[in-house]
Amino acid sequence: MKLNLLAAAAALTCGTLAAQTSPSSPPESVSTLDTVTITDIRPLAPLGGTDLNMAAPGMQRPAQDAASLLGDVPGLSRYGAGGVSSLPALHGLADDRLRIQVDGMNLVSACANHMNPPLSYIDPSQVGSIQVYSGIAPVSAGGDSLGGTIRVNSPEPEFAEAGQGALRKGQAATFYRSNGNVKGLNLSATAATETLSVTYSGATVEAGNYKAGGDFKPAATVTGTPRGTTTLAANEVGSSRYQSQNHALGMALRNDNHLLELRLGAQNIPYQGFPNQRMDMTSNTSEQINLRYKGQYQWGALEARVYDEHTRHKMNFGDDKQFWYGALANVPGMPMDTEGRNTGAVVKADLELSGRDLLTVGGEYQRYRLNDWWAPSGGGMAPNTFLNINDGQRDRLDVFSQWEARWTPQWVTQLGARAATVQTNAGAVQGYNTTGAQYLAESTAFNARDRQRTDRNLDWTALARHTPDRSQTYEFGYAQKTRSPNLYERFAWSTGGMAMRMVNWAGDGNGYVGNLDLKPEVAHTLSATMDWHDAAQTQWGLKVTPYLTYVQDYIDARRCASANANCNAANQTATTGFVYLQFVNQSARLYGVDVSGYLPLAKTGDYGSFTFTGVLSYVNGKNEVTGDNLYNTMPLNAKLALVQQVAKWTHTAEVQLVSAKTATSKVRNEMETAGYGLLHLRSSYAWKQARLEMGVENVLDRLYNDPLGGAYVGQGSTMGTAVPYGTPVAGMGRSIYVGVTVMF
Repeated sequence: MKLNLLAAAAALTCGTLAAQTSPSSPPESVSTLDTVTITDIRPLAPLGGTDLNMAAPGMQRPAQDAASLLGDVPGLSRYGAGGVSSLPALHGLADDRLRIQVDGMNLVSACANHMNPPLSYIDPSQVGSIQVYSGIAPVSAGGDSLGGTIRVNSPEPEFAEAGQGALRKGQAATFYRSNGNVKGLNLSATAATETLSVTYSGATVEAGNYKAGGDFKPAATVTGTPRGTTTLAANEVGSSRYQSQNHALGMALRNDNHLLELRLGAQNIPYQGFPNQRMDMTSNTSEQINLRYKGQYQWGALEARVYDEHTRHKMNFGDDKQFWYGALANVPGMPMDTEGRNTGAVVKADLELSGRDLLTVGGEYQRYRLNDWWAPSGGGMAPNTFLNINDGQRDRLDVFSQWEARWTPQWVTQLGARAATVQTNAGAVQGYNTTGAQYLAESTAFNARDRQRTDRNLDWTALARHTPDRSQTYEFGYAQKTRSPNLYERFAWSTGGMAMRMVNWAGDGNGYVGNLDLKPEVAHTLSATMDWHDAAQTQWGLKVTPYLTYVQDYIDARRCASANANCNAANQTATTGFVYLQFVNQSARLYGVDVSGYLPLAKTGDYGSFTFTGVLSYVNGKNEVTGDNLYNTMPLNAKLALVQQVAKWTHTAEVQLVSAKTATSKVRNEMETAGYGLLHLRSSYAWKQARLEMGVENVLDRLYNDPLGGAYVGQGSTMGTAVPYGTPVAGMGRSIYVGVTVMF
């Protein structure tokens, strides 16, 4: 279905809408990060940013994963992946190009397919608040990124009020979603005095394969899977089942204006299928230690954090995929193991130099270690263990300074600079055997090179905000942001077909090889935000954020060229099918606009209040060297909703509109997708000690393809040449959900 979204854009832009609301919830659930005030000593946050409070009305509906909580943020979309591992994209920049922090930890995906991205390490029920810094993100919000910062936080520790005695509280919740037979349960409990607080939270969820809104492929019976024989219906999205458990224990001490908090976390994912990857996750375990201090002093505020996170990750063929193909049909699987260790420290101080000037200074250190090895399992995979990344090292040391000046009640400026040193290295590698001349030549050449790289990176930002009166605010700025390549981009070494297919967090079905000569990406961004609203910011408003980004040394891809048959002349010229690629520095340009807001329509005694809300986003990305479109950019899209609040009920009717995706990446043979429109209905009812959520997603059971869902390789011989090209991953069909939360 092709939709005329330009009409929707005009309607949204010309209406009186506000900037700080999601289209599926009342205005108070999403708000601007900071309103300009003279007395607020916190560093200024970009006006184009968004602050999500999970306790606000309308925000409690059951979410598939933590990244899905961001679904209503202007300019933000999600790459499809596993059920609890989708990847956020902000203004066309995704994954490692964003600084994503979970409780202040800069987590790293320890997987060649990025199956365990940072937001997969926290259950959505454990999220208390989210801050999205888009546009011109301050240097104090993080470095080593291009597109912005996303901070996901657990609820702040609670303490008993003075004279209250002991505080004991908790909540238990369960939910069910019909599509995929999804069952979830979560629990949290807090015991606290005036100075000590202890909180436990745990969550578990289990899901089967989901169904599309219609047949998007032939039905199939697959033999040789871990389950023996698997039958998948024509509307069943193979390899979309998952199971996940998350636990967290928090302990906090408070003394006057000082807080010391220790958080311990553990995750276990026994399995998670990936319909756009040739392998599935067969295990992911993680342990986290996170110690934070924050204090208020006469001169300002100090915050410090140290953390350590250990990940053990395994991949193999899941229940819907065959162990192998062709002559290797009897090989007992293809085990792939990864272990990552991420240790970091951050210290930041906000110094009140005067009533006008606020200086923020700080430093950050991150030490990351990665090993990626594949044990032999017979056939051509013997006798050696394949070393994909051996003793991978990535160490980063940053220092930053940020000066904010409130010149008048109408004018505020912010200047910041961050200097970083990033060192990467990796050990010697080997293939499964020494009989393959090409693989032996590649590993020998890789081992002979000096693999240590040192990048000296510089970020800086300049931001100005003007508030002529209480009904309008304008902000404009420039930023230079830098990101060094990740370990796979630099050190993945083999052009063997299987090895290349295992390096693919893009989900496009293609194979990738690294490049030791990659340079850091440097992004130059111009952004402006116009925010019009009523004086109290409660009646109406409209926020518009246009932006333009040029990325020097953008890490894109070109068809690989080597003596290996995968990189032959046919690979260079293929216009359909899966291909083999190498990461390479080029340059890119992105521009777009975000529009968002709300408008109260009516308020009656019998039927409550009615509010219209909306979000519209557009991004265009081009490779300036080749003229090709950038991969996985979201087409023009909008969410328009009508929200009714009456008594303790909140009802939402939402229309989601997505234009056809025709601007595709030719070098990757990216597939086009048709435009579509979806209808969602949601309701919630709140008692003093309980809450009920229910709704229907995709009410009309429409069949559609997610523009960022990638290529469907979710069943059959996914590692072989028999994998069919040309089928995008289908979106979820109709799903009825219900959730109940009880507070005690």
